Amino acid sequence: MTIDHIRTARLYDTLHMGRSCIDLYANEVGASFANIKSFAAYVGGSPTNISVGGRRLGLRSVLLTGFGEDPVGDFVLKFLEDEGVETRFSPRKPGHRTSAVILGIEPPDRFPLVYYRDNCADIELTIDDVLAAPVADSHIFQFAGTNLSKDPSRSATLFAAELAQRVGTEVVLDIDFRPDQWYDLRAFGVAIRSALRLVDIVIGTEDEINVTMLSDVNQMSLTHSQVSDTKVSGDIDVAVSALLALGPKALIQKRGEEGAWVHVKEEDGSRRQINVPGFPRLIFKPK
Repeated sequence: MTIDHIRTARLYDTLHMGRSCIDLYANEVGASFANIKSFAAYVGGSPTNISVGGRRLGLRSVLLTGFGEDPVGDFVLKFLEDEGVETRFSPRKPGHRTSAVILGIEPPDRFPLVYYRDNCADIELTIDDVLAAPVADSHIFQFAGTNLSKDPSRSATLFAAELAQRVGTEVVLDIDFRPDQWYDLRAFGVAIRSALRLVDIVIGTEDEINVTMLSDVNQMSLTHSQVSDTKVSGDIDVAVSALLALGPKALIQKRGEEGAWVHVKEEDGSRRQINVPGFPRLIFKPK
């Protein structure tokens, strides 16, 4: 089935809500963080990345994020416009800044990451911003777990999910666990679980699924400031079943190069697992 076959009268395929930022990646691969000399600038943020990926695959994607009235916001906005992502529903937030991320690259297992999200613009998204966005005119509404870390973004995101459910727009949650964005790790699970009644499809890694059902903070370990690769122990099978019991009809468990497992909830309450193998890519090193 092609993209054109699944389209109806709705104007957009996907609407993505949440984080956007400038990503500064170390040019000196292998250097310790203290010895980095320069960075290359990219654009990041989970919903932002998904909106760009969808657009590159031919989807009509819209981004609902917040930009500061600053040159960093200009940088991110230009990148998105060049990619063809619809940005006209993403407001500037006076008095707040577009966020930033700095990443060191120390293969094979150290990728220290630092977020600069104090006073950031995208966490200031409001219910009025949602009402101005095309929730009812999109097939899919996708948001990230970090949206729920603070108000007004938390309330605005839940409002958007309620609205999407009411108008028949499918709701997709990327768990997007970033431990340094939460005052208490258990609060993350509370927030995610409270939203699951509004969600159709959940996306996350094994660690993210486990942390959604976290009962003991000692289950988590974070090394070398690798905020985006926090390890969380637990019984993944129990966590998957518990998550699906709270509302979603499917959970996509990301498995890196091995692909993904899609856990589907059947009408009788049982669970079916679909194995989706990884898609090999040849990576060229720039000269």
